[in-house]
Amino acid sequence: MERMWNHGPMQVRELQAYYDEPKPHVNTLSTLVKILEEKGFLGHHALTARCFQYFARISREDYRRGSLANVVNKFFGHSYLSAVSALVKSEKISLEDLKELIKEVEAGNS
Repeated sequence: MERMWNHGPMQVRELQAYYDEPKPHVNTLSTLVKILEEKGFLGHHALTARCFQYFARISREDYRRGSLANVVNKFFGHSYLSAVSALVKSEKISLEDLKELIKEVEAGNS
């Protein structure tokens, strides 16, 4: 998805060019692109009968939101509170940072 957002619509062979060596096989990328299209993340335009140009159908922000929601739902039982609690307990976010975040959210909701 990052390559689609960064470089715009492209064919699978063009996508392959953006990978470092060893580059993934074109069939591998075709499968990945088809899966992303089935999930609604990518769309395509037919350039010829057998040649397609793929494009992002979802923004980075929408993708990020959906990914976060999936993680919270899968690993924290649909509880954002549990997710934040886990971050605090594992010291990925300090209590001071959390307090600052609460202040920012409260100020934005005023």
